Amino acid sequence: MALRARALYDFRSENPGEISLREHEVLSLCSEQDIEGWLEGINSRGDRGLFPASYVQVIRAPEPGPAGDGGPGAPARYANVPPGGFEPLPAAPPTSFKPPPEAFQPLLQPQQAPPVSTFQPTGAGFSYGGSALQPSPQQLYGGGGYQASQGSDDDWDDEWDDSSTVADEPGALGSGAYPDLDGSSSGGVGAAGRYRLSTRSDLSLGSRSGSAPPQHHPSGAKSSATVSRNLNRFSTFVKSGGEAFVLGEASGFVKDGDKLCVVLGPYGPEWQENPYPFQCTIDDPTKQTKFKGMKSYISYKLVPTHTQVPVHRRYKHFDWLYARLAEKFPVISVPHLPEKQATGRFEEDFISKRRKGLIWWMNHMASHPVLAQCDVFQHFLTCPSSTDEKAWKQGKRKAEKDEMVGANFFLTLSTPPAAALDLQEVESKIEGFKCFTKKMDDSALQLNHTANEFARKQVTGFKKEYQRVGQSFRGLSQAFELDQQAFSAGLNQAIAFTGDAYDAIGELFAEQPRQDLDPVMDLLALYQGHLANFPDIIHVQKGALTKVKESRRHVEEGKMEVQKADGIQDRCNTISFATLAEIHHFHQIRAGREGDDRG
Repeated sequence: MALRARALYDFRSENPGEISLREHEVLSLCSEQDIEGWLEGINSRGDRGLFPASYVQVIRAPEPGPAGDGGPGAPARYANVPPGGFEPLPAAPPTSFKPPPEAFQPLLQPQQAPPVSTFQPTGAGFSYGGSALQPSPQQLYGGGGYQASQGSDDDWDDEWDDSSTVADEPGALGSGAYPDLDGSSSGGVGAAGRYRLSTRSDLSLGSRSGSAPPQHHPSGAKSSATVSRNLNRFSTFVKSGGEAFVLGEASGFVKDGDKLCVVLGPYGPEWQENPYPFQCTIDDPTKQTKFKGMKSYISYKLVPTHTQVPVHRRYKHFDWLYARLAEKFPVISVPHLPEKQATGRFEEDFISKRRKGLIWWMNHMASHPVLAQCDVFQHFLTCPSSTDEKAWKQGKRKAEKDEMVGANFFLTLSTPPAAALDLQEVESKIEGFKCFTKKMDDSALQLNHTANEFARKQVTGFKKEYQRVGQSFRGLSQAFELDQQAFSAGLNQAIAFTGDAYDAIGELFAEQPRQDLDPVMDLLALYQGHLANFPDIIHVQKGALTKVKESRRHVEEGKMEVQKADGIQDRCNTISFATLAEIHHFHQIRAGREGDDRG
């Protein structure tokens, strides 16, 4: 007999591979063995997928026994009566017993669905969403989304990273090397210019005391509905901290210098301009060694225009910086670094190509109003690690302990009044930008392929063809030299010169891609990195908008207070403002600053 189960509660699928359930619905199970608290089965509508095991009760067929009513193998008429019957009860005492009113309180409470078991990866394994093991705040708020890649020339060594920590010592990151944008603050400012922001309140949704696991409630509870958590805890919306922020679970201290302002420009929301713009050059790649020549690496000299103090960085330093920025800013597109290479790392062509890629990367970083002012980026540009190793490690440790990441990052955003934002218009703009990036990505990929193929033909095919023509002319000249007539010497020299000219033309073809196609392909590679970032950024905004729609539906059904839904919408507006500001910056550098980048 096929395994069956009956749904105890309603369940709405939110991710691919899941199916929705209705209370009392009978399902067919594919297997009775659950996987991390999930079962696979087919509902009454014929949909096959996963659903929480705690939301259903397996229907078991009665075990067959010997024929005959009441035999030892026959099932009991009443399941709660033991086969041997009950023992006689002792005589009741003369005084009656009246239970207290609170004894019946559990029976009067509406039945709720049990929590869905979720799991999240940690450094040591998995942390399950039960009462025994709870996720850490970094896991709950989406910290640690990016892991620095490792390469043969970029391994961490004792000189770069040691076991001691000096992050708590004074004079580290943000000690005055770069001025704060906004010295004003509102409400609760301490002597150090810090104030506490929190989305935890009586009006916030999804807030729970302690570290209780997420709850899923069946429909029908009057004025007690909450916006549900995503069951897919690996989605970008969850890992970025967007869900925790929208549900009102972010809380932290925000310094004045950490505030990021979104303002209304002529074309909509945009990041507030950097009042201290700068550029940075990358020159003099040199090969250096350590450990008595056992380890070699390439060092680049960086000179920021706002300090004019040169610092030297290796590629692994860039890689570390990228990891910190990608973790800290979930709705900002951090440009991708040039790709690594396992072999030929010290060849001149590779070093030159990597340097050009790092220059493109640095130009985009310095042009971003938020990234350019970030403390960790300024520490990277200004701290001389070779002469002040302690200060370098101090800033590095502090950046790695930054609390304003994940959900707390959104607390640092200062946005215009919510009245300036129409959610339907925002949704339309986001969808239009999504289509634009998809088309641009396809076109950039096609152009990159075509340009690369044409450059290959110029370097190899065209050069070789012109050399063949030149060789043919030289062969004719050598044949004419067999004629000893004096008046033919000029003709012979002219034919030989023609052959050399064709050789020179072939060399020009081989060198031409470095002048035009290579820079175009480097720029396309950088923009392809941006285009690869935006699906995750858009996913965070769409996830927030989904929570707003769910809260509005609860309000219309009378299951949620208006104040709670307004809190979710306000936090969704914050994410929307930041997303639109980042889209505006992308269009700005794409259409208006590429000429400056080339300079």
